[in-house]
Amino acid sequence: MQIQDLPYPDPGVPDARSGPRFLWWLFRNQLDGQLKALAWGLLHFLSVSALPFCVGVAVQAVVDRSGRQLALAGGLLALCCAGNAIGETFLHRTAVTNWITAAARVQQVLARKTAQLGSALTRRVAAGEVVAVSTGDVEKIGWFVEAWSRFTAAAVTIVVVCVGLVVYQPELGTVVAVGLPVLAIAVLPLLPRATRRADVQREKAGRATELASDTVAGLRVLRGIGGEELFLDRYRSASQEVRHAAVRSARMWSLISAIQVLMPGLLLIAVVWYGVHLARRGQVSIGELVTVYSSIMILTYPLRHFEEIAMAYSFSRPSARRAARVLSLERATDTGGSRDGSEVPSGDLYDPATGLLAPTGRLTAVVCGDPDAAGRLAERLGGHPSEESTSVLLGGVPLDELPLDNARTAVLVQDKDPVLLSGTLRELLDVPRSGDVRPEDALAAAQCEDVLAALVQGSLDADDPMDARITERGRSLSGGQRQRLALARSLITDPGVLVLDEPTSAVDSHTEARIAHGVRELRAGRTTVVFTSSPLLLDRADRVVLIHDGEVAAVGLHRELVHAEPRYRAVVTRETEEEAAETKTARGDGPTGNQPVKASSLEEVLKELEEIEESA
Repeated sequence: MQIQDLPYPDPGVPDARSGPRFLWWLFRNQLDGQLKALAWGLLHFLSVSALPFCVGVAVQAVVDRSGRQLALAGGLLALCCAGNAIGETFLHRTAVTNWITAAARVQQVLARKTAQLGSALTRRVAAGEVVAVSTGDVEKIGWFVEAWSRFTAAAVTIVVVCVGLVVYQPELGTVVAVGLPVLAIAVLPLLPRATRRADVQREKAGRATELASDTVAGLRVLRGIGGEELFLDRYRSASQEVRHAAVRSARMWSLISAIQVLMPGLLLIAVVWYGVHLARRGQVSIGELVTVYSSIMILTYPLRHFEEIAMAYSFSRPSARRAARVLSLERATDTGGSRDGSEVPSGDLYDPATGLLAPTGRLTAVVCGDPDAAGRLAERLGGHPSEESTSVLLGGVPLDELPLDNARTAVLVQDKDPVLLSGTLRELLDVPRSGDVRPEDALAAAQCEDVLAALVQGSLDADDPMDARITERGRSLSGGQRQRLALARSLITDPGVLVLDEPTSAVDSHTEARIAHGVRELRAGRTTVVFTSSPLLLDRADRVVLIHDGEVAAVGLHRELVHAEPRYRAVVTRETEEEAAETKTARGDGPTGNQPVKASSLEEVLKELEEIEESA
């Protein structure tokens, strides 16, 4: 697999049981690239390590005044230089390819998991952690996967050189063969402490990233309550903790680097001292001494890869652990796609857990006193339950038995806090759709006229509202404007079943009345479920369902339920117990029914509702 072949057609199913298992899964899936890097690495390292032998032959040829040996040394030197140049070039190319393809594979499996979990992801993992995993952690993981093949090539080279030196010059070669393993393991006692410090640094950096992400996301609110400086101070404190942790980690790694410079130097001194002693006794020639001396100098280069692989593992291990934690998350119910075919079902939407029924082709409004329970029910209706429960049925077909793509095509859920991605309005509305709803109609139904005007006014180079840019998360727009654009985006998809969770909570009453009319007209003949407590939306519904204590408590029309169902009236009119008692007394239902009738909050709400509808 080359870089130009990215993205992968299928990145595979990751082993997310632990961080090391995830790293091993990545390595196995790039075995071809790893073997290529190993081959080029061996060519590179062996060519470099053979240079001292060539130099030794050349020095001995000068000492012996042999032109034939000098020419041989020159030829071998040229061959080693060519092997070094070719090996290093293609090793670098293959290593970078391995790094990028490993990072791309991680990003693909993370994106796939994010799409699979949907809105449940940010409730189980902090958004900042997801950002940290998909950015910095991806690079650390790719670094380790790429560095492993180079480390293997370096280790094999050291073994080959040690064996070669023992054969070439047994006395000095034995010293080198004994000393090099000591050099390789000399830093092992320090690695656990260095790894712990690196883990602490990565953990603190992850927390700082989460804090920064959350602060930026809530900056508008923080400014509104005067908490901007407070959170900035918290981030400064967190960043200082990261700095201190990074300095502590760097001190340990600098100590390891110093040891890896000191130990080869000591070995070099020992070899030179022993070599000179042997040369005086005539047991070692000048060329052999130069060869062994140069070999030790050259071997410090592959030895550096022992430090690099230790660093790469120390930094990638917490990153891999975080990635594995995200990738190990599973949906509360698995849409395994046990049903064959790609047909998307249609019909009534029914939730066996609560008894909620949304008849096909009708606008059903759902009233639930608990907003959190309403959000969970809305997600369950779309096949995205946050906890295990009985599957919702669409036309008698359990959504859990449908492939995830089919389930999401059949039922679209708009969350109460929808997100607008940065880009132009045209890009925002460029979503999978049936083609039966034009963007103009969807924007009109969502009452986006003033939003379009604001986008054009705030854009310097866009006369067409569709070309106007929307900032990240739509922060340049008000809450009501963002909500209406999100509603238009949902309407343009024209799904068979559309579930809206509080779609008008941030707009004024007059706009809300027009939206209620526009949605009803645009969605005529299509199944729509709206979770709301707004009388304006409820009065437009074909069917209103009250959910109380997790099950259907009443079904009817809005005006009927307002008069007949106290629990419904308490949610919709925000009626207090005292007001309910006054209403009961005014109707003559209480012990003082002969008292004069007092205008109730219920009657005031109904009167206001009629006035708003007339003005809209």
